[in-house]
Amino acid sequence: MRGARAAAASETIRAAVFDLDGTLANTLPAISKLLVKVAAEQGCSVTARQAAAAIGKPPGPAFGRLLGKPEDDTRVQAAISRYRELFAYEVLCQGPQLLFPGVTAGLSALRAHGVELAVATSKTTRSAEALLDVMGIRDLVGPVIGQDMVRRGKPHPEMVLRAAERLGVPAWQSAYVGDTVGDMRMAVTARMEPVAVTYGVGTFGELAGVAGTRMCSSFKDVVSVIAASRPRPAAAMVGAQPRRR
Repeated sequence: MRGARAAAASETIRAAVFDLDGTLANTLPAISKLLVKVAAEQGCSVTARQAAAAIGKPPGPAFGRLLGKPEDDTRVQAAISRYRELFAYEVLCQGPQLLFPGVTAGLSALRAHGVELAVATSKTTRSAEALLDVMGIRDLVGPVIGQDMVRRGKPHPEMVLRAAERLGVPAWQSAYVGDTVGDMRMAVTARMEPVAVTYGVGTFGELAGVAGTRMCSSFKDVVSVIAASRPRPAAAMVGAQPRRR
C-alpha cells in the first residue's frame, strides 16, 4: 500500500512548462514566410520547407543554416536584426488568431486543477512576452524563460530546469510540452514528463521515437494527460460530496 502511494505521488504532475511556437501559438506559417522574405533580402533563395525546418531554433543557428554562413557573419547578423524588426508587423499583428484551438480554455483548466504553468522557448524573453501578450494569455502563465536567459539553449535542459525552479516544483513532478524531437529530448534529460503535440513541426513518428513521450493530437489532449496526473483540489473534492439532509 505504501509503495502504491509513493508511485502515485511520483506520477503527479504539479507543473507544466510549455514551448511557444508550434505548441501554444500557430505562428509557423507566418514565421516561415518571414524567414523566406528576410533570407531573400540577403540574396539567398530559401524554400518554405527549409524555412519551416529552421523554426524553433535560436535566430543565430536558424539564419546561419538558411544562409549557409557562420553565426557571427555580418549577413547573418543583419538578417537577425531585420527579422526582429519585421516580427511585429508580420506575426504579432495577428493577435489572438495565432492561438491553437483550445489553448486559452486549456490553460485556464490546468490552473483550476492547481497546475503551475510556465513557458520556456528559443525566442528572446521580450519577443515571447510580446507574443503571449497579443494572444491574450500572458496572465495565464507564470515565468517566461527565453533563450537570452540561459547560457545553453535547447536541447540542453537549462531553460526548463530554470522554469521549474522559478515555479518551485521539482523537475520530476513537471511536464514539458512541445512539438519537436529536441523538445522531447530536453524534457527527458531534465527528467520531466515529455508531452508532445503532433500539430506542430514534428511528425508523429519522430516524436514517438523519444521513449516515454505522451502523444497529443490536440491541446485538449494535453490538458487531459496533465490533469489525469494531478489530484483534484481538496476544495473541489469537498464540493463534490453529497450534501447531508
